[in-house]
Amino acid sequence: QVQLVESGGDLVQPGESLRLSCVGSGFPFSQYAMRWFRQTPGRDREFLTSITADGGVTMYANSVKGRFTISRDNAENTVFLQMNNLRPEDTAVYYCSARRPTGPTTIDTKWGQGTQVIVSS
Repeated sequence: QVQLVESGGDLVQPGESLRLSCVGSGFPFSQYAMRWFRQTPGRDREFLTSITADGGVTMYANSVKGRFTISRDNAENTVFLQMNNLRPEDTAVYYCSARRPTGPTTIDTKWGQGTQVIVSS
């Protein structure tokens, strides 16, 4: 059974940190690029960051650059999102996604169920 399971969401105060985890199973995790997104009610899902299959290249949205860090442990089939200096506007459901091209024009994409992060004093 193919699964991506996020964890680590919590209620924190502004300025605090959280580390989200996403564990993959049922597919060759180390062959997939991984991404983190977030979504709030009434808004489109927002891309945050990505990491290549080998972990060699990362990209960040401007909204989180310098505060969030993506990393992965392919031996544990896990991708992490370290979030520092959290702000109320970071409140959202956070999703991880696995992505791999399967042909010239096709891409296999998998999604987790999300984990809630609330930043509030």
